[in-house]
Amino acid sequence: MSGFVVGYGQPKRKNLEEMLERIEHRGPHLEGIWEHRRTIMAQNYLKADMAPRRNGFQVPFTDPGDSNLRICYDSQIGNVDGLTHHNDTDHAFREGHLLLDLYQRHGKEMFQYLDDAIFTFAISDGEGLFAARDLLGIKTLFYGRENGTLYFASELKSLIPLTDQVYEFPAGHYMDSTGQLVPFAELPQTPPEVARTNLPQTVEDIRDIIQRSLRNRVDFAHPTAALLSGGMDSSVIAYLASELYKQTFGPKAQLKTFAIGLGESSDVRSARLMAEHIDVDHHELIVSLEQVLEILPEAIYYLESFDPSLVRSAVSNFLISKYASGEGIEILLSGEGGDEVFGGYLYLKEVPPEELVTRQIECLSFLHNNASLRLDRMNQCHSIRVVAPLISGELLDYALRIPPEYKVKPDGDEKIEKWIFRKAFEDLLPEPIVWRLKQEFSQGSGSADLLPDYFKKVITDQELAHAQREYPLVRSKEELYYFRIFTEHFGTDLAVETVGQWVSL
Repeated sequence: MSGFVVGYGQPKRKNLEEMLERIEHRGPHLEGIWEHRRTIMAQNYLKADMAPRRNGFQVPFTDPGDSNLRICYDSQIGNVDGLTHHNDTDHAFREGHLLLDLYQRHGKEMFQYLDDAIFTFAISDGEGLFAARDLLGIKTLFYGRENGTLYFASELKSLIPLTDQVYEFPAGHYMDSTGQLVPFAELPQTPPEVARTNLPQTVEDIRDIIQRSLRNRVDFAHPTAALLSGGMDSSVIAYLASELYKQTFGPKAQLKTFAIGLGESSDVRSARLMAEHIDVDHHELIVSLEQVLEILPEAIYYLESFDPSLVRSAVSNFLISKYASGEGIEILLSGEGGDEVFGGYLYLKEVPPEELVTRQIECLSFLHNNASLRLDRMNQCHSIRVVAPLISGELLDYALRIPPEYKVKPDGDEKIEKWIFRKAFEDLLPEPIVWRLKQEFSQGSGSADLLPDYFKKVITDQELAHAQREYPLVRSKEELYYFRIFTEHFGTDLAVETVGQWVSL
């Protein structure tokens, strides 16, 4: 949604101004800085998060009832309508009102009301501090220390020029004025009890929850489009969004959708089929390997990772988001989250049914420094807000209780991943889309094979062996190439420890 930086202790205004400038892409529409006693806070906003500016609106945000209490935040709160007491306030500002209101009324107990929200925030009256990050870590936050002062930033790049003592703010934690991190929530340690709801009811529940999640997060007040890979997740979101778009603007209205491929990839072909089925204004971006290689340094700088599977998919996201921005889009809808919610990763097919939910929870624990970066960074770097309706507290709670055999279902000698999700929408989407084999975004868009093969040729065995002696975490020639770019920007110290590496290359 936006970006922020905070200094607490004895911060220097010049430092905060430079930190905010490095993440200007997160909110070029409006920014502000506030300095009071021990605290300096600065926030910026995307245009997609702003209604026409109201007289007297202050940045960072403050509740009119307590002008000394300020909040910097980056959030999407699915149930904001049910929680806020400020229904006359612009939607983006209502989230600021809500977070401040919950903090004033409940203090550190506020998080019990935010079970359908992703967020990072910092609240201060100038003397005290209260900062937090959501349970899954979908919204990113980092902190560092320099000469007894704490600094916080939405992205690592804001902190690196200031200090090498940088850390990822852990998901599901808050920090108070003492600088101590305290957990406020955690993922289940054991699988929740399975709900033995009959199949028709399960299908109806899934459709109802996802439709409600979309409606709670999307109003088309700003130019909005959907990413469409032709996979199940993006196709469901594009279908539901297109239906809502036609309900809002008339039966002939066409939602814009965007697809990308390295050449005539499977994603491009499937996306065309889906686009025709739902009658949308479809856009394609066909790119070459040379174009991908050219933008890798820039994409890795914004991504702040060197994990190969993440970089491959992120590059495609970077390019299609840039294209959509050039077409005037301010909000992109994404199907991100479906694999974690419904057990979509191919390696889960090899897991015994009794272990499936445990491994799902493990996947969720990887989001904070891996897949969530793609969701956040590759759109924010082009000043686009991304909305992912499948990342919903209600949907996740429900899905974890679905019987394992509904998620990965035996079918003869094969197993069908995300079977229940497919079943829920099989009568609404084309059959080749519903039963298409799961592919990671990098596989479907075509980058999964081309990039590893390219780096096998340009980096020698001796180079890799030498690098691995110094940095054992480097697992392949491809990863070494990305690692070199990363360390050029962020160094080889603690910044490397903020990078999450996926279970496979």
